[in-house]
Amino acid sequence: MKKLLVGLLVLCMLAACTGGTSTSVIGKWKLISHGSASSQIPAAPNVDTTIEFKSDGGLNGSVGCNSFSGNFKAKDDGLTFGPVASTMMFCEGPVGDQELTTLTVFQTSAKFVLDGSKLTITSADGKSVIMLEKK
Repeated sequence: MKKLLVGLLVLCMLAACTGGTSTSVIGKWKLISHGSASSQIPAAPNVDTTIEFKSDGGLNGSVGCNSFSGNFKAKDDGLTFGPVASTMMFCEGPVGDQELTTLTVFQTSAKFVLDGSKLTITSADGKSVIMLEKK
């Protein structure tokens, strides 16, 4: 019995070291670029952006003009989004463009790649990409 408990403890420790936070999107992120995979546009300068993935499955933030909220589920390298609601102020120029791309990525499902403090999320159709950096 003692060997079994020690074995389970070692497995739990290994799982914590290899899987948990290194592959988690949970936390606050700032937008660093958006656009197509082959043509990223830097985030609008002097605009505070925050996208937060919460541990309870909530999602909220602002990428410059409107605020938004919704929910998500992460599994492997995929994200599935529930309905995302947004305030409806008119946004034009670079801020409007980055908001449109971000909200497009948050429709239905997406793929993500986490590389250190950088998170890349690609829309299901592969046409829209946002790149985020951990805050």
